[in-house]
Amino acid sequence: MTPNDNPFSVEKAEESSGFLLWQVTNLWQREIKKALEQYGITHSQFVLLASIYWLTLHKQEVTQIVLSNHTKIDPMTTSTVLRTLQQKGLIQRQEHLTDTRAKTVGLTEEGKKTIKKAVVAVETFDKEFFSKLGNQTSDFNGNLITLLKR
Repeated sequence: MTPNDNPFSVEKAEESSGFLLWQVTNLWQREIKKALEQYGITHSQFVLLASIYWLTLHKQEVTQIVLSNHTKIDPMTTSTVLRTLQQKGLIQRQEHLTDTRAKTVGLTEEGKKTIKKAVVAVETFDKEFFSKLGNQTSDFNGNLITLLKR
């Protein structure tokens, strides 16, 4: 192999921010999946259920597009996951009062019970996982927010 065959701009894989983010994300998601198994929900289902609950607690009207924007999950995937959650009896969808194209989304009683327990499990795991950052957690979160504002 000649030097011209190497398209990489880094000498070591550890110098690639994207590769490191991919590795950390996969490790984190693998462990979150384990934490959620006992509740019978996937990570995407958890994120949508938790977001429905969060937005409801904060007195916001919850629609599919609001959820998609809040979670950064594309609208088609959001719709598919919501359909599955409805089939599981964890959410209900109703016609929007003023927008005939939209549906409001809410948790069923079973959905509330499930998400309350799942949030505790995920937050417990997150606390342990991110504890390695110590007092840099706030800076880390700030950097993630910066990346989300692209």
